[in-house]
Formats: sequence, structure tokens, C-alpha cells
Amino acid sequence: MQDTKKFIENLSGAGKSIGVLTSGGDAQGMNAAVRAVVRMGIYVGAKVFFIHEGYQGMVDGGDNIKEASWESVSSMLQVGGTVIGSARCKDFRTHEGRLRAALNLVQRGITNLCVIGGDGSLTGANLFREEWSGLLDELVQSCQISEEASQTHSALHIVGMVGSIDNDFCGTDMTIGTDSALHRIIEVVDAIMTTAQSHQRTFVLEVMGRHCGYLALVSALACGADWVLIPEMPPKDGWEEQMCHKLSESRLRGSRLNIIIVAEGATGRHRNPISSYAVKDLVVRCLGFDTRVTILGHVQRGGTPSAFDRILASRMGVEAVLALLEASPGTPACVVSLCGNQAVRLPLMECVQMTQEVQKAMDEKRFEEAVKLRGRSFENNLNTYKLLSHRKMNAELPRSSFNVAVLNVGAPAAGMNAAVRSAVRVGITEGHTVFAVSDGFEGFSKGQIKEFKWGDVGGWTGQGGSLLGTKRTLPAKHIDKIAEQMRIHNINALLVIGGFEAFESLLQLVDARSRYEEFCVPMCMLPATISNNVSGTDLSIGADTSLNAIVETCDRIKQSASGTKHRVFIIETMGGYCGYLATVGGLASGADAAYIYEEPFDIRDLQSNVEHLTEKMKTSIQRGLVLRNENSSENYTTDFIYQLYSEEGKGVFDCRKNVLGHMQQGGAPSPFDRNFGTKIAAKAMQWISKKLKEFYREGRVFANTEDSACLLGMRRRALVFQPVIQLKDETDFVHRIPKEQWWLRLRPLMKILAKYKTSYDVSDSGQLEHIVRLRAKDISAI
Repeated sequence: MQDTKKFIENLSGAGKSIGVLTSGGDAQGMNAAVRAVVRMGIYVGAKVFFIHEGYQGMVDGGDNIKEASWESVSSMLQVGGTVIGSARCKDFRTHEGRLRAALNLVQRGITNLCVIGGDGSLTGANLFREEWSGLLDELVQSCQISEEASQTHSALHIVGMVGSIDNDFCGTDMTIGTDSALHRIIEVVDAIMTTAQSHQRTFVLEVMGRHCGYLALVSALACGADWVLIPEMPPKDGWEEQMCHKLSESRLRGSRLNIIIVAEGATGRHRNPISSYAVKDLVVRCLGFDTRVTILGHVQRGGTPSAFDRILASRMGVEAVLALLEASPGTPACVVSLCGNQAVRLPLMECVQMTQEVQKAMDEKRFEEAVKLRGRSFENNLNTYKLLSHRKMNAELPRSSFNVAVLNVGAPAAGMNAAVRSAVRVGITEGHTVFAVSDGFEGFSKGQIKEFKWGDVGGWTGQGGSLLGTKRTLPAKHIDKIAEQMRIHNINALLVIGGFEAFESLLQLVDARSRYEEFCVPMCMLPATISNNVSGTDLSIGADTSLNAIVETCDRIKQSASGTKHRVFIIETMGGYCGYLATVGGLASGADAAYIYEEPFDIRDLQSNVEHLTEKMKTSIQRGLVLRNENSSENYTTDFIYQLYSEEGKGVFDCRKNVLGHMQQGGAPSPFDRNFGTKIAAKAMQWISKKLKEFYREGRVFANTEDSACLLGMRRRALVFQPVIQLKDETDFVHRIPKEQWWLRLRPLMKILAKYKTSYDVSDSGQLEHIVRLRAKDISAI
């Protein structure tokens, strides 16, 4: 069979010139995208030009268009906004303006454009591409360029990346800047919650989103807000009374605060604007609660980009250069998107048209359709919010006779509490009695089992660690006592939230089914570990928070090294034998190398890295950052590497080392982990309900099939329930890692961006998909 693999070495950018610009509103992560485009472009042999001040710089030319060097994008990764500037440009909207822009590009030989901006910026780029040959003809006729220049630059290739904090672009799950904006919002909400609690206040928070409610919706999910108002789904008539009833009910249950989140573009059913001050006046008038308004404004655009945005932008930037290298004259302008966990290319105008259709649907009051057009990510967020927010009265609840137990197993991971809260509340909504188990299977064996009510998990989303308590103890040790407790409490289903120990626990319980009927019940596991080392899932609850902790520390360390000059830092990360944190943390913080167990290294590799850093010290970037996973090598320890670097770098650079330790496990969960934990726990509880009905026979639940004990994980583009028995073969139990790990494909990317020559398999790239087909195919995903 013919090998269809495609490698970066076979793609050449020699003789090509790429222009990169940021346009429209700024967004955190734009700099990471610019850096990736510049470095990937130079790596493949192309010339790359900064186009300063967006389209205005392209129209004005002169010093606004400058060739970029490798060093010119150093120290950009951690900076918010866009260092090459962005401007809203009226001139580019005119034919004359575009004619001047074309002349400026031709004079510099630029026929490849990478545009980072919103739908307006990308639409402008596409129009420019369509007019290109006509513009060149005009320039030839006015003798501003030669016929030969017109022939040489006959085709303009456009690739877009969406930089927008609103996440308002159809075709991508996340736009560059959205996750960072959520970080800013959640930081404010967490701070406000402490003061609101002190004074028993209600806070109305207004967040950005004139036409899109994504930020409002996801921040409401991530902080457990009492009410949210978004433009895509205006509240039904009479919502004022309903909201006030909900707020007063929550106070009666003992809550000392209320949070209401309003998108700036929120409207009623008849498209009448709903302002945050109108909501405040309503609460004061109807309930007399002490109420305050906080408008977040441009705080949401500012600050350093999150780890997620840096990785997303770096991946998108590299993919954009690949798309430009592979483009032919007939290739339509494309936009690089994120679908689940995969980078995909979509026709730019299909995405723009669908984005415009959302607004049209909202204007015509077709709100259900507007939500569907926003895409699967938005729709699932909304459905999860609805599921969790509207607590029904006891009389309205469906009553099942089923008891479901929820427990945490293994080491704590930020986001576990959000998952427990979601599971408890969805379980109650489904009519089950939900029991929470303290201290994992050890607590289970001792009967530390308590029924949880709706209010017992109030305020849990923003809490780090594990409020239930968690232990690494596996069930086999106490199997008799656990079976006895299952019998005493008549437990009909289990939801286990944890890391590798949780996976092993489920396997042990499945194995014990032949001896104990008590374990013949539906069981589901949610992966929650900072190490991200569980088979069956690309991502785990807690890993994103940990990555942000690593990246924040690396930023500070790099800043220290920049001041001292000629200094290299060796940083040790956690993760057991799994190199996820070291690799992805290295990519997000701009590390020079990351040593991991999965990619064996020897003394020659260490020597090569020292030589690489010695060369780097001769440039204007006189600092180095090296990450090492804690179990990457038995003999090449952090101390050994530190001493080797110190000795070999004598006279050129000095070394410092830093072991990050358990700070990677702590802290408030990131918006991503809160949201991910909330959504997958809700989905798992619905799956448990389905299985309980399926396996209920003659007055009892009996489930002993493979598919009744599953792990719910994210695989590429979708959330999938997979029998744990089937995942056994995919696992290396000695080193507690999956046999295949998707993120290893990101390692060449990290090396390329650090100026190492490496092999990079780009076979996954180059598939131009269609947005409608894509949506239909991936209905079951997040």
C-alpha cells in the first residue's frame, strides 16, 4: 500500500512572501498567532512581513510593512492584545484604498496573506482576493507596475484565523481570545462573590457580546450564576417574575448572594434591549435586595493570554502557513478552525455566511434556529445551563426509585467540584436520590455516604481541589465492605470522578461483578487528573488549570531571566510518566526544550540542546527555558541536567532550577475546567439514567455487559462513552499512560517554534471541509 504520509520537509516556502496582519478588535493570543506565522514561515524558507495597524498599514505602506526576523517575535507569546497594532480602516472599504494596498503588496512581492481578525476583517480579505487580478490590471494600465510583475503576482492566497473574544464566528468551537476573556470574567466573578457574600448582595454583571452571548453563557455556567440573559435566547414573557422568584427561593435556601450575568446585547422576545441597570432596578423594586451593577468593559480584552489561547493560536498559526504553502490559484480563501480538539480548514465565505445567518435569524425572531446555527458547542452549553439552572419544585420532579453514588478517586484536580455539583443537580432533576461519598473508596468502605440535596453543592464550581475528599485507595483492598455498603444504601449506579486510579478502580469493580452482584450496576468514569494520562480521552478535568499555573510561573521566570541575561532555567513539572504538562506547557510558554519519558533522550540530545542554547545566547534573546517531566528519565534527573548545563554553559550562560511541585494541583479551576467538568458530568448522569431504565428488570437493576461500565472522554471531535474493558488494551499499566497520545504530534511544533530542525508529519492538514456537513456529522460532540 502506498504511504500517504506528508512531511513538512517536503514543503518549501522558498521564493514566497507572506504578509501577516491583525485587524478589527484586539484579542489575547493574537501575538502567539503572529509569532507562529513568522517562525513557521521563516522555518520553511519564506519571507514574512509584518503589516502594522491592520488594513490601514496595508493601504498606507511605507514603514507599516516590514520584514520580520526570528528574534523580532521573541517575548510576544505572553503579551496581550496585538503588538503589530490593529485599526478599523475606512480606506480599505473603498476601491482606491484596495488599489493602493495591492500596489504596496506587489512592490514587496507579497502574494500570501494571513489575516487574524473577526468576520468583517475576513470578509474584506476575501473581497480583496476576488478583486486582485482586476486591481493588478489597473496598476499595469496606470504604469505603476510592469506586465511581468502582474504575471508573477497573479494570484493572491488568503488564510484567516479568527481573533475575537466574543466567539461569534461559525465554524470554530473557539476563537482566539475567548478563553482569556473568560479568565478575566471569572477572576472578577470570584472576587465579587466574596464581597457579595459578606453583605448578602445581588450582583448584576454585564459582559461583552453585542451580538453573541457566548461569554455570558459560559461564564454563567462556570460560576453557577442564578440567571443569564443572552441575545440568542431572549427570556419568555413574564421572565421578570420568574427570575425574582428564583432569586428569593435561593435566599430562602440559605444562599447569601445572587449573581445575574447580562450580555451587553441582551434583548427581550420583541428585540427590546435589556440593560444591566434595568435588571438591577427590577430586583430592587420587586425584592428589595441590596443590588449592585458591575460592567466589565475592556478588562475582558486585556491581560495576558491563557495557556489555551496560546496553544490554540500557535497551532492555528502553523496550520495557516501550511495552508498558504499548499494553496493553488483556484483554492478558495479558507479559515483555520478548531473542531473539538482538531485543527480544520473551512471555506472562509461559508463560515461568514453562516455567521451572518445567525444575526438574520435573531432579527427575524427565529431564536431556536439562531442557537442551532451558532454550532454544537454553543447549543450544548445552553442545554447544560438550562438543565442545571431551573430547579423544579419537588412536586414537579419525576421520581425514580434509583440511588446514584458520586465519588472522587485519586489525586485532587481543579474542576472536580464543578463535576460533582453538576452530577448531583442533574441527578436530582432526573428524579434520582444522589449520594455523595467522602474520601473515595476508602470512605465508601467505612460508610461515609450521605444523601446530597440541591443546595448542598451551591457555590462548588469555583472551588479548587476536592470538597468531597479523595484518596488513591483502590476498591480491591476493601471489596467486601464496599459491596456491603452498596447493599445497605441500595446503590443502583456509580459515577466515579478521578484519574488513573479511578480507571483502575472501575476495572476492578467490573472484574468483581462475577463474585458480587452489588457491582452489576451502571458505572461511569469521568477523567479528572492534571497529568492527562487516562486512556480514552484527549483531555482531562484539571489539566487546563495546571497548565495555566505552569505557564504563569514560566512567564515570571522568563521575565527574571530577561533582566539577568545569559541565564537558562530548568523547570520540573508533574505528570508521573506522562509528558503532557511538560510538552504543552513548553509550547505555551515558548520553551527551548521539554524532556519527557515518551520521547527517550540521551547525553547526545542534552549536548545538542546546550549547543543550541549557546548559539541562542549570541542573538538578542539571551535567555533559555527548559522543561523536564518528573519521571522523564531515571538517571537524567533535574539535578543532573542542571549540573550538566551549568558545566557545559560556563562562560556563556548560568543556570537555575525550579521544581514546581504541588502548586500545579491547587488554585481555583480555570473556566475551561469548570465548563468541561460541568458538561461531561451532566452528560454522564443522563447516560446513567438511560442505562438504569435499560437494565431495570423485575424490580431491580442488573447490568453486567461491557457497555454498562464506561469512561466518558473527548476523542478528537466528540464526547464518547467507551467500555473500560476495551480501553485496557490501549493502556500501559506499568507507566500509567495511554499507549497512543495525541499531543505527541504537537512536539515537533514546539521544536520548530524554538528553531530546531525536525520532522513534522502534516498528513492531517490540507483537508478543506464544509461547514454544513461538519455540523451534521458532529452532533454528539461537546
